[in-house]
Amino acid sequence: MTRLDATCDSRHMSREVTPTTGLRLLPWTTPDGRPCYLSTDGDGPVAALADEVEDMQLSTGDELLTHARAMLADPKVPLGEFRFLSARLAEALHDAIRVARSHEGVRSGS
Repeated sequence: MTRLDATCDSRHMSREVTPTTGLRLLPWTTPDGRPCYLSTDGDGPVAALADEVEDMQLSTGDELLTHARAMLADPKVPLGEFRFLSARLAEALHDAIRVARSHEGVRSGS
């Protein structure tokens, strides 16, 4: 049975996702940047949505990496384009780290 108890208030919760807490770090935050968690057994519509968002974030990171490699091979790329790409790569890295951290508890609980 899935409990759909998502919360975006982390004041009383650990930031670490562990098998003992039963909480999953979601791939989005509150408008003021606080983490969101889901209490679930791994099934259900919110968990499925989180999986889709994580897949999309990782796919975006892959695309940016491919683009970055192409830009690095071209000595004529303007500095402004590198700065823009660097900002997007930083966002993608942040997302990838968040996905990895959200799955730490899953791996350690196996």
